[in-house]
Amino acid sequence: METLQKVALGLNIVGALNWALVGLFDFNLVTAIFGADSVLTNVIYVLIGICGAINIGILFMHLNHE
Repeated sequence: METLQKVALGLNIVGALNWALVGLFDFNLVTAIFGADSVLTNVIYVLIGICGAINIGILFMHLNHE
C-alpha cells in the first residue's frame, strides 16, 4: 500500500503543479500535451482524482500508529 500511495502522491503533485500553471499563466499543460477534447486528457484527470482519493489516507496515518 505504501508504494501505491507514493505513486498516487507523485501524480497529485503533478496535478497540483498543473493547477499552479493554470492559475499563474492560464496554461494547462495536460491539454497542451494531449489536446483539450482528448480521451487521454480525461483519463489523466480521472487518474489524478482517484490518486487524490487514495491519498486521503495520508491524512489519517497518524491515527493508525497510536
